[in-house]
Amino acid sequence: MVRASNLFIATLNVITLTLSFAAIGYSLWYATHDGASLCQTTLQKPLLIAGSSLLVVSLMGLVGSCCRVNWLLTIYLVVMFLLILGLIGFTIFTFIVTNKGVGRAISGKGFREYRLGDYSGWLQKHVVNGKNWEKIRSCLVDVHVCAGLARYQKSEDFDKRRLSSLQSGCCKPPSYCGFRYVNATFWTVPKSGPAEPDSDCTTWSNNQRQLCYDCKSCKAGVLDYIKGQWRKLAIINICVLFIIIIIYSMGCCARQNNKASQFKRVNRGYL
Repeated sequence: MVRASNLFIATLNVITLTLSFAAIGYSLWYATHDGASLCQTTLQKPLLIAGSSLLVVSLMGLVGSCCRVNWLLTIYLVVMFLLILGLIGFTIFTFIVTNKGVGRAISGKGFREYRLGDYSGWLQKHVVNGKNWEKIRSCLVDVHVCAGLARYQKSEDFDKRRLSSLQSGCCKPPSYCGFRYVNATFWTVPKSGPAEPDSDCTTWSNNQRQLCYDCKSCKAGVLDYIKGQWRKLAIINICVLFIIIIIYSMGCCARQNNKASQFKRVNRGYL
């Protein structure tokens, strides 16, 4: 069992080493590819950092287990222990910052609408601030988040539609503006003006690359989407945490195996 732990750690690190090369390769492609969009280039640095970190950690685990270099394996185990603590902390933090915020039901509508003030102040400050919003906005345009609404020509069909938080917040004006429906992404302002003196009502544009992408409701829709994704990520983190704890335990066994092997070699030398 103890010797099998070395083989287990070595096999695992061969897999993670391959993943690190893939991440670094994609990162370099994003950095050098002229056709990459702003949305795609935002992935370049995180991929490069993650890939490089995974490469270093994998090499430490591989050399430490295969060549029985105990000090490298010790550093590897320290990194794994810190990763366990980080995952626990991040999972708790995720549940805290995504605890607030829910879409508001609209009478006679199949979709919900979203208000920026309903969501965590931390998310508002660090996710949809002015520095990050241009990149997020570019991603929304690049993935054509509003394109799927083009088939709804009648207002009755549109009202029954269960829109995603991104579509509801970014692809149409808020219902309280009182705009008249022409099609899903084209609305006319009444001669008397918007029903509410809200900035989202004046920000709306029928230009298909603008729509409500700069509205507070769009930012709220993004936060609601992030909230859902982070909740899923937290559940995945819990599963990954159990796996890493098993890997950490096997690594401790491998380290003990290395120590035992070194002790036997020293004893043979004296004999």
